[in-house]
Amino acid sequence: MGEFADKVKGTVNEAIGNAKEAIGKHTDNDKLVAEGQAQQVEGKGEKVKGSVKGALGDDI
Repeated sequence: MGEFADKVKGTVNEAIGNAKEAIGKHTDNDKLVAEGQAQQVEGKGEKVKGSVKGALGDDI
């Protein structure tokens, strides 16, 4: 995947994770809160991966 695709995927995962966390907190569902937090971390990692690809080239 290229730089842009990684950044978009990361942004989407962060947004979905944020929604899961909010719903989990609202419904007192600790498992959903944890899933949302984990998905947000995954999204942040994908965005960093995209930034690195942008700095070093998509071939890495």
